[in-house]
Amino acid sequence: MLIDGEFFYSNGVLACERVDLRQVAEEYGTPSYVYSKAALTSRFRRYQQALGASQHRVCFAVKANSNLAVLAALAKEGAGFDIVSGGELYRVLAAGADAHSVVFSGVGKTEEEIRYAIESGIHSFNCESEAEVSQISAVASSLGKVASVALRVNPDVDAVTHPYISTGLREHKFGVAMEDAPAIYRRIAALPGIKPEGVSCHIGSQLLDTAPLLEAARKTVALVGRLRAEGIGISHLDLGGGIGVPYRQGDTSVDVMGVVRQLRELAEPLGLALMLEPGRSVVAEAGILLCRVTLTKHNGRKTFVVVDAGMNDLIRPALYQAHHEIIPVLCPSGTRELEVDVVGPVCETGDFFARGRSMPELKAGDLVAIQTAGAYGFVLSSNYNSRPRACELLVDGMRVLVARQRETYADLVRGEVTG
Repeated sequence: MLIDGEFFYSNGVLACERVDLRQVAEEYGTPSYVYSKAALTSRFRRYQQALGASQHRVCFAVKANSNLAVLAALAKEGAGFDIVSGGELYRVLAAGADAHSVVFSGVGKTEEEIRYAIESGIHSFNCESEAEVSQISAVASSLGKVASVALRVNPDVDAVTHPYISTGLREHKFGVAMEDAPAIYRRIAALPGIKPEGVSCHIGSQLLDTAPLLEAARKTVALVGRLRAEGIGISHLDLGGGIGVPYRQGDTSVDVMGVVRQLRELAEPLGLALMLEPGRSVVAEAGILLCRVTLTKHNGRKTFVVVDAGMNDLIRPALYQAHHEIIPVLCPSGTRELEVDVVGPVCETGDFFARGRSMPELKAGDLVAIQTAGAYGFVLSSNYNSRPRACELLVDGMRVLVARQRETYADLVRGEVTG
């Protein structure tokens, strides 16, 4: 059980901060995403504290969790935001953030998205190709603006993570080869409407071994020195995010502050403003998916615990074979453990949260919490099997904010017509 910090057993019942999760289930129903405001803000503050008085901006990766209440809480902490779509920009602005705190990443920005970002006054673009820089140049020039850009370089470093979330090798779609970067910078420096002020690098997500991150950072810092020697005025270095979190009991936690201090020490001698883009390491441990056991089922030697959440609510186990600890809301006391599969109601064999997991004996009506679900949980959810999406709740001390209402059947067909 990953019991720590803001999620803990109080008088035998799992709580989030000062809120009893049984009461949450009774009042708001299940399945529900429950986030701890104290957990997400404390994890964000680790980055700020580690960077200290150095020139920096910590941009939360909106793709990890784009709920407006989460974004607003981080904006109040001084966060910037890393976005990958026009929709994410809209959310950040709706949450009350300053557009100048935003950096726009991603490989497929459209002309409409680029225009929206420039007109909104974002800080800069992380560009994935020379063709993209040319596109930004044309849009900015048509608006009579100058856009700050950074070229994302690919250091050909293996992130040692799941292949779907590794981004730093030559075979991946992201960025440009580091050896090609100087020539590209020389060419784009002559373009109108843009100012090449940064270098960007991000090698992947869920990094528990941070040696590859530091190796990529050293390569990127060396590139900055070379570019400056050629007269290209690089002022900021964006080293992305990707620091991982422990999903399994017994996993080693990353010393976030220690790693960030090392990155700061690499950037400081060149007088670079350091930008980081954490997502998972800020919000993953701050959230759970609260669900209820519908029934248990025995097929020969197999025992299935069927819950009211499905792969449409949390797809990570099906998509990445990801592990999430699952714990009962009522603290088990002397009950026997069984080897079970925890599954949902969706009509797919891949609709599972755990296979062959040893768990306390559960029965219909029991509540369970799927842990470390604050990142890439709700944002990846869908209406598959015409299932309304879960509500999102933000706990702040004793207060529970309905950060997103539970969808209804009427929501499922909104915008559709019969002919």
